[in-house]
Amino acid sequence: MKKIKWVWIAILFVTTANAQFIKEKSVNALIGYGLSYPNNSLGDVYNDGLYLQGELVLKAASWVSFRPYAGFIFTGNQGKDFNGDPTDESASSKALLLGGKARLRGPIPYVAPYLELGVGTSIGSFRTMTYFDDFDKTGVIYHMPFSFGLELGKNHNVDLGFTYYFQPNVEQMVGAFAVGLNIPLRS
Repeated sequence: MKKIKWVWIAILFVTTANAQFIKEKSVNALIGYGLSYPNNSLGDVYNDGLYLQGELVLKAASWVSFRPYAGFIFTGNQGKDFNGDPTDESASSKALLLGGKARLRGPIPYVAPYLELGVGTSIGSFRTMTYFDDFDKTGVIYHMPFSFGLELGKNHNVDLGFTYYFQPNVEQMVGAFAVGLNIPLRS
């Protein structure tokens, strides 16, 4: 519970701070193809579904921004292998994702690569069933987000990327291939 308390303190600090080092503010809305994978399985197993997320973008420089986020991941219950055939193993998540990330971006015009790291919490239900693990948990767990992708366009308003949330408490990882639109906020 201590970790969750510190995540909430960090989110409140970042969202309420009106620091002078923040140059621009915007909102990034993402939608994507969600996936969940067990950490330990005999084969390549996944569950698929929907991913939605909204981020408050606090741009400190052309190459760094801070991003408190709220999102949702919903993946089905029946595990599949990469041929699309059903398996006995599965990893499913139906959760609200809350946390904060920092994005490092190459200050390149029109096509800028980025990398994100952060910490957050997942609130919902999680099921991981493999030959090695059997978790059926409902509640609050922590996660560690990791993302990479490209910001596209003259003002880098289109976000195209892969995002992952490592959830060690339930031995699974959720993620998505997502497309986002960045909407500037006027002060």
